[in-house]
Amino acid sequence: MLPGTPYSLEVNPKIPRRLARLEELANDLWYSWDRATRELFARLHPQLWDAVGHSPKAFLRRADEDKLVEAAGDPVFLNNFNRVITAYDTYHAEPQRANGARRLHETDLVAYFCFEFGFHESLPIYSGGLGILAGDHCKAASDMRLPFVAVGLLYRQGYFLQTIDSDGTQHVSYTDSIFENLPIEPVTDVKGAELRVQVELPGRTVSVRVWRARAGHVTLYLLDTDLDENSEADRAICHRLYGGDRSTRIEQEIMLGLGGPRALAAMGLRPTVWHINEGHAAFLVLERARNAMRQGLDFAAALEAVAVNTVFTTHTPVAAGHDQFAGEMIRHYFDAYCRELEVEPERLLALGQTPMSAEFNMTALAVRGSRFHNGVSRIHGGVSARLLQGLWPQIPAEENPVTYVTNGVHVPTFLSPEWADMFDRFLGLGWSQHLEDRATWDKIDDFPDHIFWSVHQYLKSRMLHLVRYRMAQAHFRNQGSEAHLDRLFRLADPANPNVLTIGFGRRFATYKRATLLFEDLEWLREIVNVPGRPVLFIFAGKAHPADKPGQDLIRQVAQVSRMPEFEGKILLAEGYDLRLARRLVSGVDVWLNNPVYPLEASGTSGMKAAMNGVINLSVLDGWWGEGYEGDNGWAIKPATDSGDDYRRNREESRTLYEILQDQVIPLYYDRGDVGYSRNWIKMAKRSIASILPRFNAARMLNEYVASSYVPAAEQGRRYAQERFEDARTVAAWKARVRHAWHDVGLRRIDVPRKRLQFGQSFKVEVAAKLNGLAPDDVVVELLMKRARQHVRYELAPAGTVPQTGEHRFALELTPDLCGQLEYRIRAYPCHALLTHPFEMGVMIWA
Repeated sequence: MLPGTPYSLEVNPKIPRRLARLEELANDLWYSWDRATRELFARLHPQLWDAVGHSPKAFLRRADEDKLVEAAGDPVFLNNFNRVITAYDTYHAEPQRANGARRLHETDLVAYFCFEFGFHESLPIYSGGLGILAGDHCKAASDMRLPFVAVGLLYRQGYFLQTIDSDGTQHVSYTDSIFENLPIEPVTDVKGAELRVQVELPGRTVSVRVWRARAGHVTLYLLDTDLDENSEADRAICHRLYGGDRSTRIEQEIMLGLGGPRALAAMGLRPTVWHINEGHAAFLVLERARNAMRQGLDFAAALEAVAVNTVFTTHTPVAAGHDQFAGEMIRHYFDAYCRELEVEPERLLALGQTPMSAEFNMTALAVRGSRFHNGVSRIHGGVSARLLQGLWPQIPAEENPVTYVTNGVHVPTFLSPEWADMFDRFLGLGWSQHLEDRATWDKIDDFPDHIFWSVHQYLKSRMLHLVRYRMAQAHFRNQGSEAHLDRLFRLADPANPNVLTIGFGRRFATYKRATLLFEDLEWLREIVNVPGRPVLFIFAGKAHPADKPGQDLIRQVAQVSRMPEFEGKILLAEGYDLRLARRLVSGVDVWLNNPVYPLEASGTSGMKAAMNGVINLSVLDGWWGEGYEGDNGWAIKPATDSGDDYRRNREESRTLYEILQDQVIPLYYDRGDVGYSRNWIKMAKRSIASILPRFNAARMLNEYVASSYVPAAEQGRRYAQERFEDARTVAAWKARVRHAWHDVGLRRIDVPRKRLQFGQSFKVEVAAKLNGLAPDDVVVELLMKRARQHVRYELAPAGTVPQTGEHRFALELTPDLCGQLEYRIRAYPCHALLTHPFEMGVMIWA
């Protein structure tokens, strides 16, 4: 090492005038779903492109000026450049409010809050599925021209970089992002100064800077506390995604929940719909309630005004996964809030408490501060309804306000361009405008098999190149020999990609069961060692640095892969990231997923694989519970819920082995004389045709618009009229109902009929003790069970019972079915201004 102090100097090139718009392209995350734009930069200098982590902005800061000048005179490059610019201008010139966005009012604006966003590896502020989904949500909003902004935090350190040593031990490293290299810019105020908002923490005020990232028609605003005017501790609040202790976590969530709405207000943005994507941002409920109280509302009315235009999406299928803070911590951080607004701390704490725990639960706060709640698949919607049942204690879980919107993936991001070209050729250039049209996708059956297979084999070869590159880096770093590497790669041959290749790429968490494949090694050995029918398994994924059992799973995969009988047949690739994920989901033959049912909230990697002609082999959990149709993949039926992990793993691994041995492998190698399996291609085509139109982000966002955004905006406008008169009315009415409900009763006063002839009617009469409530404050209804559903019949007020003063309700009903009918009678509060009929969570039964 040389003596003396090293000094750093970065020399930036002057971009030729003819290529000046490269900077515009580099500062719009549109490139994250337009591969032609990314290739434009990559072709200028492939090595530099890899070195800067595929960041166009960082690339332009370091590119050799001679190469830029050369490109400005290269007709081929200029032709590609002009084509990209034309596509960019066409996309951005399309009018706002296309498609489903037309259903929103002219003044509407959706604000989407999330803890992480995964647009592209060049903006590393994500860790996994939640962030990738948030990125896809924003991209789909841009495609739809939705009036939409997103709000998150800007981390110096996104998720960690992973290396794996020769023993299979995961090693973690973090790299500080240089903000100047990211596709972001500081937001400035009217005077041209960087915009700051202030957020109060105990004993001090933290200054927060606001950054802007453009993503097509959508803007992402990111908050950053790394400022000179803040203390060293406060500068580090947003330093690392999911880093630090509980104090760091609550301070990050305060920055997002309180700082986010303040940043939007400072920029003059007035959202009419607020979407909380997972509970991290739930403190925005309190910030918005504060603003409403400054307009003269009391705390209860302010919460009503806030909740009616707030949407909450939960992604967590287990109670332990929801963020919780000790009550004393909440008191500490929100003491000034309570004193300012004259709100009793116990009242604020009650917003986050559940019957299961005295701790402050961010999901409970998000639910109580919203009126539109959803899980992210049909199965997960049911799981969430049961998990959150205590928040509506007297409502059956299947009827409480939790619904579901199944996740979808952004097709332009995850569909390989090679498939897009195929679709242009055989489906017509307008296929992307008909993503949800099943009839369009059924035409995939007409694709020539040999062309279909050649596209898949090309993508498989490309995937194997990247896997080999990643593994070779690790192998030589771990002092491995070149001869041994050749042995490892004998089945992973890009020049001859004819080996059945099964991929598993996701977070290494225990419930995802990466090692279920190894439950019976003797059986697995029998499966992978059939002469002429080789099988290659590729694993990739990270375990959270604090998740030791998850890291043990990685170690187990590495150990099995080194066994002589599995060497070269099980590969473990390190450094799982978006780039590797895109290659895997488009290049393997089968996508394996075997979570513990029902702990997979949705999952989206299998959707990405399916739209690229890869076939799913998965437990019937999450999205696959809706996507599996019998002819588009393979399903592992969850074992009977016995609570016995050993028994469940044995049963489900047996199913996995049987499917591999009896169906997957024979089908793949049933090649005949054409060199590929026609029946395999038939299933791969069904995979695309059945899954792409149903599990894309456009469909997902259209459902959010119809089920949540439009009604939330309408309710928000209604409640805000006449200085929030409806919010005050509902708050007062709910207080009156809560006061009375403990002594409300319901009893039947007629003699129930046991039998009648078809066509005859029967009468139902009940007496309701309403404890001061009026008959129009409640609904009394008969609930009749029919097959798997219930039909509701409302009883009408019919005076009072003379002896007791109870209110009488009656119904005359003529059944339209024969057989044994079962019915029940119940009552619950009712008001025309309620967003959901059961939002109060109370109900009584006769």
